Amino acid sequence: MKLPVIKHFQKNNEKQKLEHTVEVLESFTEHRACTEEDMDVIGELITNICGAIEVHNMVEEGVPERDAANNFVKKVLGSIDK
Repeated sequence: MKLPVIKHFQKNNEKQKLEHTVEVLESFTEHRACTEEDMDVIGELITNICGAIEVHNMVEEGVPERDAANNFVKKVLGSIDK
C-alpha cells in the first residue's frame, strides 16, 4: 500500500473506472498463466486501487481529500495492529 499511488489513482480516475479495473485484474489472476510474481504485482495494484475507491467514498461523504487519504491509512494500519 502506497499512499502517493492511492492519491494519484483517486485524483486521476473516476470511482467506476477504478472498480472496473479491479474486476479486470481479479479476472486475470484466475487465468492459469498468471505466475506468483504476477500475483504479487496485481495484489499491490488492487490494494492501491481499492484504497483509492475508499478515499473516493469518503470524499463523497464530505471528508476533505487529504483527511480522507490519511483516515484510510490510519484505518488500515489500525487493522494491522489488531
